[in-house]
Amino acid sequence: MKETERISAYQFGVLVFFFTTGTSILAVPAVLAEKSGQDAWLAAVAGTLAGMVIIALYGVLARCYPGMSLFEAMEWVLGRWIGKVMVAVFIVVMMNYASSLLYYLGAFLQTEMLPNTPMPALNLLMLAAVLLGLFLGLETIARASEIFIVMYFLFLFLLFILLLPEIKVENIRPVFEHGAGTIARASFPLIEVFALNTVTMLVIYSVSTNSEKGAGRSMLVGSAISAAVIILLTLLCVTVLGGDNTAKQQYPGYELAKRIDIGNFIQRIESTMAFLWLITLFFKTSIYLYAATLGTSRLFGTGNYRTFILPLGTMAFLLSLTLFPSIIEFKEWRATVGVKLSILSGIVIPLLLAAVYVIRRKQLKRKKVAERC
Repeated sequence: MKETERISAYQFGVLVFFFTTGTSILAVPAVLAEKSGQDAWLAAVAGTLAGMVIIALYGVLARCYPGMSLFEAMEWVLGRWIGKVMVAVFIVVMMNYASSLLYYLGAFLQTEMLPNTPMPALNLLMLAAVLLGLFLGLETIARASEIFIVMYFLFLFLLFILLLPEIKVENIRPVFEHGAGTIARASFPLIEVFALNTVTMLVIYSVSTNSEKGAGRSMLVGSAISAAVIILLTLLCVTVLGGDNTAKQQYPGYELAKRIDIGNFIQRIESTMAFLWLITLFFKTSIYLYAATLGTSRLFGTGNYRTFILPLGTMAFLLSLTLFPSIIEFKEWRATVGVKLSILSGIVIPLLLAAVYVIRRKQLKRKKVAERC
């Protein structure tokens, strides 16, 4: 990465918002409602609160190695060779996530909007936009996020307002019917999507922002706003569709938008919800591939990450077509392999870095002083 490539703390916060929102606005309410019914919104509250704690801990971890990316910290804390192994593991995780998002996008568009369009064409269109952004650089992606965040909240506000007549408060009753244990278990998938995968943002936490303190605040603010959006959308799904119906839907957020009918005039604006989802997927996929290219550049000791954009992008495209033969296999992958990858990248690796840093703190500080001299 070029040394001159920098983004502001605000831009970093916007990217955190898009990243943590991710697939949540369409798919997460169904996952929550499947286990907790009409208490899905409470599971959303529990999941995002727990996730905020994890994200805050990521910020604490990042401050242990100021001025370093996550990849640099791995080699600095764990040593060159073990660090490179961890970098390689992280790259594999990022590539899996990027390919899964490409598949999810293609599956959604083919199922709901473009049934006669081959999935490879849909995946390729999304990938082309992502790769163009990566070639232009992180600064360009961050500036684009500033534009899209305005459009995002404008459309989201419009959806909230138009759905108000469809709300049935009785759909959330009885409140807390399933108990705290069930609600806590139901929140685990949200914690994974919302928080554990956000460890990826540590790749650009320190080296891509002008102020690390500002980056820490932006990370918390961006994730807090994302949490509010997820809770509100889950509450809307439950109050409009009902708990059982939300659980049965493949994309309850999209179904939610279909219910808008104002005077038989404002109808069928579900494409607005699809547009919001496409925006978040674009930025999340971009960050995954950006992290993978930076890691690969670090692994091979080259200074130009753009060299690896096309090869890794091609690999993600091929994986999106071969790794998930159908939506059923995709869901199974998410519930098994995907969860394990999230635990590995979001819990095991950060805990390993933190533990070794605590043990070797004095030695690492002396090493840093010696490097500066």
